[in-house]
Amino acid sequence: MHRRRFYAPPNQIDGKTIILSAEETHHLVRALRMRPGDEVFVFDGCGTEYASRISSLDGGGARLEVESVLEGPAESPANIILAQALAKNERFDLVVQKATELGVREIVPVSTSHGEVMPAGERAANRIERWRRISLEAAKQSGRRTLVQLQPVSSVTSAVENARRSHPALTLLVFNERGGARVDAAVSGASGSAIIVFIGPEGGWSDGELEFFEEQNAIPVSLGPRILRTETAAIAAITLVQHLLGDLSR
Repeated sequence: MHRRRFYAPPNQIDGKTIILSAEETHHLVRALRMRPGDEVFVFDGCGTEYASRISSLDGGGARLEVESVLEGPAESPANIILAQALAKNERFDLVVQKATELGVREIVPVSTSHGEVMPAGERAANRIERWRRISLEAAKQSGRRTLVQLQPVSSVTSAVENARRSHPALTLLVFNERGGARVDAAVSGASGSAIIVFIGPEGGWSDGELEFFEEQNAIPVSLGPRILRTETAAIAAITLVQHLLGDLSR
């Protein structure tokens, strides 16, 4: 039977009691038509999941009683950061969804010379909030227990600097339509606590961006002789890295 999974941050979990948010409660009641006594599963976004039952439904949110804590790994052992060039709405939405399903830990939207431009002000905030919702729903669907960190839009330079600040021993892989190493050869030399995977825009990387990557000792990587759309390249690259270092080959 398909698990009915919900999200509740740690501050909504008190011992054996979980209080779902109004939004999650609305989905539980209105969309799924669940009732007291039904079994539900709740993850806290920090790595823990609880098998629970609905004890009551009221205006303050669904109240659940924890029956057990689930065991076993749900996250990939590979610490993959996806630095994805901005793309048209539906394409970037797809990347966020599939990257979450495939187990990346962090997504960095990247502003590039030949890519899309992020809108300003409220439109930008709405778009980022949309990506967060898409990632959360993908985490629920795929059985993940940890939320993906969705970072602010960054330049190529800032994306590298920020990643290195968090992960001093960082491997940089730049997927490049102009050619590069095979994925397995590039990954075989990976060392350190994380891999950041850069995926360029439809227009490709600029000469200046490629020069910067070379200065940063990034490894250029090829995905073969065909030109892939940016969203296809992202999904293919993450899948291959997960196969080599993560849990897709288990």
